[in-house]
Parts: sequence; structure tokens; C-alpha cells
Amino acid sequence: MNDHLLAVFFGVIEGVTEFLPVSSTAHLRLAKALPFVQIPLADPYWKMFDVVIQLGAVLCLPLYFRKRIADLLKTFPADPLTDRRAALNHPVTLTLLAFFVTAVPAFLLKKVISQNLESSLVIGSALLAGGVAMWLVDALCVRPRTTDMTLMRWPQAAWVGAVQVLSAVFPGTSRSMATIAAGQTAGLSRSAALEFSFFVSIPTMVAATGYDLLKTLKPGSDEAALAVLTGQQWLTLATGFTVSFFVAWGVVAWFMAWVRKRGFVPFAVYRIVLGLYILFLNAR
Repeated sequence: MNDHLLAVFFGVIEGVTEFLPVSSTAHLRLAKALPFVQIPLADPYWKMFDVVIQLGAVLCLPLYFRKRIADLLKTFPADPLTDRRAALNHPVTLTLLAFFVTAVPAFLLKKVISQNLESSLVIGSALLAGGVAMWLVDALCVRPRTTDMTLMRWPQAAWVGAVQVLSAVFPGTSRSMATIAAGQTAGLSRSAALEFSFFVSIPTMVAATGYDLLKTLKPGSDEAALAVLTGQQWLTLATGFTVSFFVAWGVVAWFMAWVRKRGFVPFAVYRIVLGLYILFLNAR
């Protein structure tokens, strides 16, 4: 397939799956193994391409939530004379808290993470287990005590950050699934858990993709030769980035509306089926 068509194809997959609780990592790996694609997983250029399109998807969030973010920043930090605990429980503080709770152990476990990224057994098992967990959580957590993200408290944010580590260590878990399910078990409503999941993903994914890009382009690495790209390769990167950005924007808007009326069970069922399929392929 033409590289530009591949860029559109992968950009759509990344944009659709990055924020849905179904694992973009699993879908990109499956897509690369398709007969009409057949891209080696270790190919330096396409490894960098994955990072670029992921960054494209993530950067849609600050623009999509720009008004919400601006309103929250205007109230940060809260007036300590009015509420001494307000600054600690402000959404900006809670977002950063969840990010750091995730970032520290994820950085320390980066070797394990790198190894698991190459394992279809880990990915299939994480999809299956995450689907079952998500189904149970959505069925059992039906009486939330926190219906808006602005009413969260720091223990809830810390718990979301801690569970988010699972998505880094076990690819296929899905960062979105981990944070949404963690939010629900911490007493958040579906919509509040989803919104906080989006907010936490901004610093988490920007830091992760930024680190990956720096590591990819570091002198002496196998990918260092990518510093000299052809015009066609730059155009392919730009195409994937742009497609991922706009597709992710549409998915975020749709997903927010969906969750307000329906639950996460369809995504859980899809994860279970896909996980079983990957485990079947791995067994063969």
C-alpha cells in the first residue's frame, strides 16, 4: 500500500482508539500485521510514526476542552482564606497529582514496559482481563457520590493515577479503560470519570510521547538516521498526524455524548472478543 494511504489508515485507527477504552496499541499492532500492510514492528521510521500520530491525537484535547481548561485555570489556585483545602482539591492540582502518581513508577519500570510491548500474549491477556473488569465495574458502580470532576478529592485522583500505571506496564490494558474504571470505583459518575480521564491524559500522553520522540532521535540510537528524512517521509508523518488529530477530535465529542446516555458494556464486550482473538492467534 502507498505510504500516504498507510498514513491515513493508521491515523484513523489511532484517532478512533486512543481515547476509547479499547487499546490503541493493540489495534496498531494488529493493523501492521494485515496482509496488505506487513510493516515490521521494529522498523525505525514506523516506530517514530506511531509516536507522531499518538501526539496528534493527544493534542486535540487541549483545543477541544479549551474553554473548560481556561475556566479552571482562572480559579487556580483557590483563595486559601475562603477554603484552605480548595487548592489541594482543585481539578488542576488533582490532574497533576494523578500524572505524577503514574509517571514515577512508569519511568522506573520502563524496561518491563518495553519488553511487554513486544508480547502479544500480554496484550491479549490485558484486553481480556480489562474487558471483564470494565464490565463488572460498570455494572456494580451504579451509585456514584461524585457527579462532577470539580467535586473530586485528592484520594480519588491518586487512585486514578495509581491504576493508570497498569496501562503503561501492561499494553492492551488501555489508559482510557484504566482511568475510567478507577474513577468509577472511586465513586465518580461515568461522565465525571470520563472527563477526568481526558484531563489526566493531556500531561500523561504529552510527557510519554515527548519522551519517546527524544529517545527515538537521540544520537547513537537506531533511529538517529531519521534525522535526515525525505520530503515524502515528512509528508507521510504530517498526513498521519493531521488525520489522527481530527479523527480523535470527533471521537472525543461522540464519546462524551455516548457516555452521558449509555454505559461502557459494549466496549467491554468488544475488548473480550478481541482479547480472545489475539490469544488464539498467539497460541497458533
